[in-house]
Amino acid sequence: MGLEKIDIGFVIHPNFNALDLVGPHEVLSRLHSRCLLISEKVGTVLSEQGIAVKMDVGFLDCPSLDIVVVTGGPGQSDMMKHSGLMTFLKNQPRHCPICGWSLYWYPSAGRCRVFTRAPRATTHWLAREELVKYGTIPVRERVVWDGKFITGAGVSAGIDLALALAGKIAGSETAQLIQLAIEYDPSPPFDSGSPEKASSFIVDQLKKASRFHKGV
Repeated sequence: MGLEKIDIGFVIHPNFNALDLVGPHEVLSRLHSRCLLISEKVGTVLSEQGIAVKMDVGFLDCPSLDIVVVTGGPGQSDMMKHSGLMTFLKNQPRHCPICGWSLYWYPSAGRCRVFTRAPRATTHWLAREELVKYGTIPVRERVVWDGKFITGAGVSAGIDLALALAGKIAGSETAQLIQLAIEYDPSPPFDSGSPEKASSFIVDQLKKASRFHKGV
């Protein structure tokens, strides 16, 4: 894609995770890009925590895009069955990278025979085994590239994904400039950011509350 102006679409649904949008948007909007917020129709969409976001365009009226970023969150389960969203994703140009929440497009990608072998993907650790249901190989990495599909692990990993994509588009120097500009230098007060590091008590508490681990 070089450094020409690019169109980036951020797909949003009711009950989306706000950081899934804001993190990648903060990074990718610093490229030479036009960023569009996309949903089923123009209007206001609420995040799972009640943040209101105004859409720029609906699925049917969205122009052809260079990159699509798909948000996750509790509303994702219903959107996986949304024919308008699936049609929108499948109709994007063949070269268009699709990034973010892997459970959206791997079912539709499988039906369209995008892959000739089992794709690799990552997602939030609580949902990782869901990928197996769609013939996808789950990978324990922050960012996974598989052809035009780029997946990120849970929530905060969207920033890593966006920086990696910025490096591919505009070069590593530009990506590093963006990283420094947003002072992305994580040093969390607790070392519990993955199930491998967190205590078993903390892991179990999250599993009990997760829609992906009912009955645990």
